[in-house]
Amino acid sequence: MNIYIQIAREALWLIIWLSLLPLLAGLIVGLLISFFQALTQIQEQTLTFAPKIIVTLIVILITANFMLNRLMTFSQNLFELMLQVGRTG
Repeated sequence: MNIYIQIAREALWLIIWLSLLPLLAGLIVGLLISFFQALTQIQEQTLTFAPKIIVTLIVILITANFMLNRLMTFSQNLFELMLQVGRTG
């Protein structure tokens, strides 16, 4: 049972690490735009939505190679672990 908890823990940490950069980029852009809106008193909803989406997509495109490598490493380890469990169980 311990091995399944370890797999779940690794999967959750992988999800957190892979989503961290796009979420932080969106947060920073959102804060900057909110600050700009507070200074200029422009309250347009699309002004915050569109830049956050664009910046998030750009960050995902820039970090896609890193994300894919991490996912592939996790998947390979998971399949190797499944083979080991299958042989012993």
